[in-house]
Amino acid sequence: MSRSAELKTAKENKADEFYTGLVDIENEMKYYKEQFKDKIVFCNCDDPYESNFFKYFAMNFNYLKLKKLIATCYDESPIAGEQLSLFDLNYVLKSDKPKQAYKIVINEVSDINGDGAFDMSDVESLVKNKKNTLSILKEDGDFRSKECIELLKEADIVVTNPPFSLFREYIAQLMDYNKKFIILGNINAVTYKEFFPLLKDNKVWMGVSIHSGDREFRVPDSYPLKASGFRVDEKGNKYIRVKGVRWWTNIDYSQRHEELILYKKYNENEFPKYDNYDAINVDKTSDIPVDYKGIVGVPITFLDKYNPDQFKIIGFSQGDLFIECGGLGASQKFVDDYYKNGGTGSIKEGWKHVVYYENGKPIVPYQRLFVQLIEKDSD
Repeated sequence: MSRSAELKTAKENKADEFYTGLVDIENEMKYYKEQFKDKIVFCNCDDPYESNFFKYFAMNFNYLKLKKLIATCYDESPIAGEQLSLFDLNYVLKSDKPKQAYKIVINEVSDINGDGAFDMSDVESLVKNKKNTLSILKEDGDFRSKECIELLKEADIVVTNPPFSLFREYIAQLMDYNKKFIILGNINAVTYKEFFPLLKDNKVWMGVSIHSGDREFRVPDSYPLKASGFRVDEKGNKYIRVKGVRWWTNIDYSQRHEELILYKKYNENEFPKYDNYDAINVDKTSDIPVDYKGIVGVPITFLDKYNPDQFKIIGFSQGDLFIECGGLGASQKFVDDYYKNGGTGSIKEGWKHVVYYENGKPIVPYQRLFVQLIEKDSD
C-alpha cells in the first residue's frame, strides 16, 4: 500500500476519526505555559477548519507568547468545514476543489474587535493579516511528505492527535528529528516494541491531565454509532467515548517528580514470585512494598504515577519484550496445571507471558510493567 493510501485508510478507519475536545486540550496545555514561550508550534494532523488544537493555540497565541503557529491539513479530511468555520476557504485559496491539503502559518494575532480578548470572531481575520499566510500544499498533507517534514524541521514543539493506527511511525518521526511534543495516544502504546524502549530510557512519558477512565471525541456524521458510550448533541453532532486515552510527551513538568508514598512491607504470601521471571507480583501500584529492593510487576497504569527519580523501568511482561528483559516462556508444567484448574484461552509451553502460582493456583496476570525502586544514598 502506498503512503498516501495508507494515510487515507487510517483516516477512514473508525479508530482514527476522532477529534479532540477543546477542554481536554486546555486541561493539558496549561502545564506547559513557560515551555511554549518564543516557540514555533506545529499541528501537523490538524485542519485549521476543524481542529480544536489550532483553535486553542490561535486563541492563546499571545498568552503563551508563541513565536509562530503552523497547522497542516490532509487533503481528505472527512469533516472539513464542519467543526470550526474559520474562513471561506474557496475565497482565500481561490480554488473550486473542496478538499485540498493546505497550511496556515500564524505569526501575529491581534484583538480585531477591540474587546480586550481574543475569540473566534478574531480568527476570521487571521488570514487577512499580511503577516499570516494560508496556502495550498503541493503534496497531500501527509505528515511524512517532504513539505510537512520541512515544516517539522522548523518547529520547536509538535502538538496534535495523530492517527492511532500510524502512532508507531508518527512517534518514530518525532524522535528522528529530535522534536519536543505533546500528543494523544493510547495507553496500550506501552506494548509496542518500537515505543517501549523510549519509556524505559526516559525519552517519553505520560502527560499530566489524563490518568484514568475514557474521553469523549467528536466523530464524522458518517461514523456508525454502535458502541454503548456515544451521544448526539442538539445540533446533530456525534460523539463517542474512547477508553485508554493518554497524553504522551517528552516535555518535563513538576508533577512528574512527585514521590509516590509507599507504606506496605514485603511478605511472600501477599506478593508471590513469578514462575518464569525473577520478580514479584503487585496488583496495585500503591501496594508496592517499600522495603523490597528487587523487581516488581505492576499494572501498566503505574505510568500515571511514575516518578523517574524514584523508580526505573526494567521491562514488560509479554511478547518479545518479555524475553528481552530476561523472561522465560511458560513451562509445560504450568500449562498443564493451568488447564487442570479450569483455565481458558490458548496457551502452550514457551508462551511469552509472565505467570505465577498463588496458593497453589496457576495465575496468568494482565499486562505488567517490571519496575524497581531506586535506592537512595544513606546520607
